[in-house]
Amino acid sequence: MHYSPLLLVHICAGTIGLLSGFAAMASRKGSPYHGLAGNVFFVSMLTMSSAGAYLALLKHQTSNVFGGLLTFYLVATAWATARRQDGETRVFDWAGFLAALAFGTVIATFGLEAARSATGTKDNVPAPMYFFLASVALLSATGDLRMIWRGGLFGTQRIARHLWRMCFAWFIASASVFIARPHLFPAILRETHALLVLDVLPLLLMTFWFVRVRFTNSFRSGQSFLSTPS
Repeated sequence: MHYSPLLLVHICAGTIGLLSGFAAMASRKGSPYHGLAGNVFFVSMLTMSSAGAYLALLKHQTSNVFGGLLTFYLVATAWATARRQDGETRVFDWAGFLAALAFGTVIATFGLEAARSATGTKDNVPAPMYFFLASVALLSATGDLRMIWRGGLFGTQRIARHLWRMCFAWFIASASVFIARPHLFPAILRETHALLVLDVLPLLLMTFWFVRVRFTNSFRSGQSFLSTPS
């Protein structure tokens, strides 16, 4: 089977992103290994999402375009959160807010068009999928605006922002492989629901660490989870 160079880049970057995401979650938070795995995850996920969005645009797959752009945004803003100090905002945050607001508005419009159609779909994508992506984008935009209004985030709030955005981007990448393309894997993985477990693993880990961060004193200072900016 022939693959275009950009598709191969997309596949390789996605594979590295999934593996490095697991490595980052498995390593001690704030350690050099966590920082290294996180940086690999950052680069590979930006590469994967941008290549995927462009390929989807060429194929007129609007939902995949939205998914790629949303993943890019989540990873970029999560990484930026980890690279700054408490109580710090930048012009980049306004750009992220406007981008998320635009994404959410456009995706919601597609959802409304799908809901009003005779088939309940638009471009073969059901309305709930559009509304799901739109809600993530608009909630993210709300979080951006709150952060800017308050003059930045402090301690566990900064950790939580970094954590959920990285993990949710990881979840989108996992779903695009394990759920959207189950035919790529052996039948035993499909029959035992192992693919479903692999898909929701990022959400499970996100929930576990979110509870630890927000409701325990383990990361109260905020510096034992995030790597110190260089």
